[in-house]
Amino acid sequence: MAMVRVAPVAVRVRTNWFNGTPREIAWGDQRLAVTRLVAVRDERAAYPAITGPRTRFEVDTRTVRLALTYQHRSHRWTIDGMDPLEDVA
Repeated sequence: MAMVRVAPVAVRVRTNWFNGTPREIAWGDQRLAVTRLVAVRDERAAYPAITGPRTRFEVDTRTVRLALTYQHRSHRWTIDGMDPLEDVA
């Protein structure tokens, strides 16, 4: 299944102290633990000047794969895409 793009939603993310990878995502009253880091795309070298550099993470939780974006200039996390996992335990 393909990643479904959504309007960016602001979330709170707890990260690994040493490497900055997401560990937990707080979205409204839900807390989603990150079970696997799927991909990282560093976009610091090519970015629109108005938004500043960003890093995009694709992560798995128990129920959904999320595309998280970290905006370096504003220090904000957003969810830009999601894909329900088919093999939910």
